[in-house]
Amino acid sequence: MSPAGPTIDGMELTFADIRAAHDVVRRHLPPTPLWNHPLLDRALGTTVLVKHENTQPVGAFKVRGGLTLLDAMPAHERARGTVTWSTGNHAQSIAYASHLYDAPCTVVMPSTAGPSKAAAVEARGGRVVLTGDTLEDAQQHAGKLAAETGARLVSPGDTPELLAGVGTLYLEILEKAPAVDTIVVPVGSGTGAAAACLVTAALAADCAVIGVQSAASPAAHDSWRAGEPLARPNRTSVAGLATGRGYALPQRIMRAGLADFVLVGDDEIGAARRLLATAAHTLAEGAGAAAVAAVLSRPDLFAGRSVAVVCTGGNADSAELGTLVDGRE
Repeated sequence: MSPAGPTIDGMELTFADIRAAHDVVRRHLPPTPLWNHPLLDRALGTTVLVKHENTQPVGAFKVRGGLTLLDAMPAHERARGTVTWSTGNHAQSIAYASHLYDAPCTVVMPSTAGPSKAAAVEARGGRVVLTGDTLEDAQQHAGKLAAETGARLVSPGDTPELLAGVGTLYLEILEKAPAVDTIVVPVGSGTGAAAACLVTAALAADCAVIGVQSAASPAAHDSWRAGEPLARPNRTSVAGLATGRGYALPQRIMRAGLADFVLVGDDEIGAARRLLATAAHTLAEGAGAAAVAAVLSRPDLFAGRSVAVVCTGGNADSAELGTLVDGRE
């Protein structure tokens, strides 16, 4: 990583950008809780702090990136609006921020997206377009819409402002718990893990950032291991981790700063969701429980460490809610 930070499309991302984003986010949102739950510690065999991004107004951490992006856009660009693609939380983030900044917003979702996800975007004033069966189909259609309308095309993974915004949650972790030595981050596109790498490099160089992804959709994991963005089958049932390719900007940062990257099964994520519900009074969506799944499945890696896990979201759909009761994934 160069001193100026990694670049993409001529744009730089640095720790200073995350500091600036922190000022933007704090104008709109209070810090989310960072809580310890003794029953969770007992089950995991180590001391764990949970960063509760599930308490955000859209139920997920990505709202930080949406606010940072819309705040940075010039007025004439905001007037043309944005077009993006998403299966849920990123969509809600852009819709929420667009509403606050009075900007039009179109989100393209696969036709398989949960109805509640689309309804949440529309409730914030966003326009939803359903197309295709996969996120990749949605991406292609979003590009066409942006070209036709002149709206800004927003990549969920390769937009520096989004990474800067989500980086603010790691500032909050280290402000509250500067002695934490490990942060575990769920990875879909990789924005959160990449931002964590930049923050820890600046503030806590001895703090290890460990990524976790579903083994059923290992594109980010395999890209990191290979040292280049790769495409992989996208078969997970965990919407927030369902990406079929590595994204260039977060991969570039993770290669320089990620200490390790582990894979867990969807069934292990389900077990972690149930553990969070019973031991930490927390309703987590699948991606929001992935960090706990990593600690639960790899006691050898985390024993004796002071660990912060990010519960990235609580937007469990009806199918996920059902599995909390019957235990079937």
